[in-house]
Amino acid sequence: MAINLSDFMDWVVSRNPGEVEFHQAVHEVAETVIPFINNNPVYEKIKVLERMAEPDRIISFRVTWASDDGEVHVNRGYRVQFNNSIGPYKGGIRFHPSVNQGVLKFLGFEQTFKNSLTGLPMGGGKGGADFDPKGKSQREIMRFCQNFMTELYRHVGQNIDVPAGDIGVGGREIGYMFGQFKRITNSFEGVLTGKGLEYGGSRMRPEATGYGAVYFLEDMLNHKEDAIEGKTVIISGSGNVATHAAEKILHRGGKPVTMSDSGGFIHDPDGFTQEKIDWIKEHKKQRGARIAAYVDEFGGTFHEGARPWSVPCELALPCATQNELNGEEAKTLLKNGCVAVSEGANMPCDMNAITAFSEAKILYAPGKASNAGGVGMSGLEMSQNSARLHREEEDLRAALKKIMGDIHKACVEQGTGPDGHVDYVKGANIAGFKKVADAMLAFGVI
Repeated sequence: MAINLSDFMDWVVSRNPGEVEFHQAVHEVAETVIPFINNNPVYEKIKVLERMAEPDRIISFRVTWASDDGEVHVNRGYRVQFNNSIGPYKGGIRFHPSVNQGVLKFLGFEQTFKNSLTGLPMGGGKGGADFDPKGKSQREIMRFCQNFMTELYRHVGQNIDVPAGDIGVGGREIGYMFGQFKRITNSFEGVLTGKGLEYGGSRMRPEATGYGAVYFLEDMLNHKEDAIEGKTVIISGSGNVATHAAEKILHRGGKPVTMSDSGGFIHDPDGFTQEKIDWIKEHKKQRGARIAAYVDEFGGTFHEGARPWSVPCELALPCATQNELNGEEAKTLLKNGCVAVSEGANMPCDMNAITAFSEAKILYAPGKASNAGGVGMSGLEMSQNSARLHREEEDLRAALKKIMGDIHKACVEQGTGPDGHVDYVKGANIAGFKKVADAMLAFGVI
């Protein structure tokens, strides 16, 4: 019996009430995968898509910690272990006030497909806490990370679940959590990625997501016999992904002109130089630093409370957070001449924006494909840890470019229509689904 999209989504929504981000993520996949399943009924017979839309398990726990002034605080921590059909659960830990079960389920679901696309043996998972590291002292962050890991350590391991960083969790936080895991378990294993080079981290990990999004953008343009060189590029965010995306755009001869944070965006019509990008990287490491300070240092304009999608450009890289680009903003981008969008964040375009890009038939890369460079490099860090070796930067840079190139090839194979237009959403969803689904078929009904 064929699956109906509307009936399937009614089932998902009824089982997951109020989790709108999760509903959105599942709908985006189901819309393109259901026709594929209906043409391949072996997947429908044992309810593969229904099983994929249900996490293997969700772990929730209390994290209690004391601030420097002695006040006791209570946060909630999670780990959503979504699907380990092709490898250990793999996905970041996010510390942000917006973290809740629904957000992490959306991220874990997306991660399953993203990890499948890399070609590496990694399942999908995601975790985090509703803890806000902004405004906290280093010792407060350390105490929170240690207490978080005191609860999480029972559920992770190099062959079970290997978390990484995400929003609010960088190298410092990974170090605190790894140190606590090591202390509690009396073992040294590759249980986290994004570690420092001194204790098992990988070169190229900080650059990987931003560089990967640009490599994918470049592959899309090259497929159309076009290039980044000479094009104006707008970027949202100003963290690790955004700054390295701007850097790689610069390497390819493009002109990045915007970055943003929660307070607004900066627009530098002259374009960012390497000096300016390096300044942003250092500036944003400071507690409470805001992107607005760029204008005092280098000029340009700051647009308070706004997002950069009104700035004319040929290329756009949303690199901040989910649903940061809506349908009206997408139409503005199209009107202003944008020809390609490559997502550096997880689901930064809402459904209306995706529809607008799809109807206009511009080049649009969903995050599960274009921002997979970060988890791809994490997978290479896992393999280095298992083999007790490290790889050189040039070797890893070539490996990252190959991973992104292979993902692009898979998207083209599964997403090219009769008119030659590549639907990268369809291509990424079907390619990611098929590998996980075939593994699930092999295991039987479990």
